[in-house]
Amino acid sequence: MKRVALATVKDNLSKYLREAARDRIVITRHGKAVGVLIGFQTEEDWFDYRLENDPRFLKRIAQARASLKAGQGIPWAKIEAAEGRRVRTH
Repeated sequence: MKRVALATVKDNLSKYLREAARDRIVITRHGKAVGVLIGFQTEEDWFDYRLENDPRFLKRIAQARASLKAGQGIPWAKIEAAEGRRVRTH
């Protein structure tokens, strides 16, 4: 991760946004980290970022994991059998 002073980022924002699409940039003020610049190469990257940081989505994932730990999940073999698929064995 590259570290860049806030004043430098402000003066060259377009340049650092392009760089941030490849690697995050830590923004500093008086030598201390104050933020991170994250760029996206595609619309899909932007969508993924929003999903991965959405509290509602994260809550649903936590609920699903808790449900599985409590034994409330459905085995994959049963799903495949219900769809008439062959169960694969590795």
